[in-house]
Amino acid sequence: MSDRRSIKNSGITLLLASILTIGFTTIGFSGAVSAATDDLIEKGQYMVWAGGCIGCHTDVKNKKPELAGGLALKTPFGIFYSPNITPDKETGIGNWSDEDFLNAFRQGLNPAGEHYYPVFPYPTYTKMRDADILAIKAYLFSLKPVRSVVKDHDVQPPFGMRFLQGFWKAMNFTPGEFQDTTGKSAEWNRGAYLVEAVGHCGECHTPRSELGALDHSMALAGTVKGPDGGLVPNITPHPKTGIGEWTEDDIIELLKNGMKPDYDDVQGGMEEAVIFGLKYLKDADLKAMAVYLLSLDPIDNLIEKPKK
Repeated sequence: MSDRRSIKNSGITLLLASILTIGFTTIGFSGAVSAATDDLIEKGQYMVWAGGCIGCHTDVKNKKPELAGGLALKTPFGIFYSPNITPDKETGIGNWSDEDFLNAFRQGLNPAGEHYYPVFPYPTYTKMRDADILAIKAYLFSLKPVRSVVKDHDVQPPFGMRFLQGFWKAMNFTPGEFQDTTGKSAEWNRGAYLVEAVGHCGECHTPRSELGALDHSMALAGTVKGPDGGLVPNITPHPKTGIGEWTEDDIIELLKNGMKPDYDDVQGGMEEAVIFGLKYLKDADLKAMAVYLLSLDPIDNLIEKPKK
């Protein structure tokens, strides 16, 4: 996707440049304003790819505009519909400030201060760095606004009461930015950041409790109750039930082209993750993810369809 901004009036251009100069100073960018703007938007697009935003916020089945929301996600608690994250001021995020964006990712709060349901993976996104979160905002705000009214969530009582999410957070949510692990290589830490924070792989590949909290003792070990009730494989390096016999190149091939070592292809949510994001990542980042995954402690957890 290309930069869709079009500024024709020179007066507006100068005003915008002044505003952007102030904004970029606060988050550590310097140099020519036009170059910084383009760089920030490019970085934001990359983070959108890495974060799987397009696959979750686009209703492809019903041929809806990209990132305009409306995708239905069935869960044990009801059906959730992804929101419109184009910069439309009435139906999207066009009125959001930087603080609103950071609060959503870091604290799981909407601009009105209400709790998000954890179907929005803020328990993992909280680990993202501020600069990456704000880069995503810059990219999304560079896109064409799309007016798209999304259905209200159809959540079973009492889970539809948002204030109850505060109690859920108190038990299951620990905010905080990802910190590099001392003694590990830059490549390993980059892979850990992409897997554990931006890519939020654990949100799909980790079993959950009856209240929807991640079971961290089984992190990335797969589950029979994934999104829409699907099976999600064990991606720890267990030699029998996980990916322990895979090579780094095998993992890179899957992330880039959706192809497994046995020449079967991925489907469902993982297929969307590849098509709408992972395939665009740099080879160095894909390798870093592979290095990190193969370094984890193996967990024996065979994922099979329940026998009838």
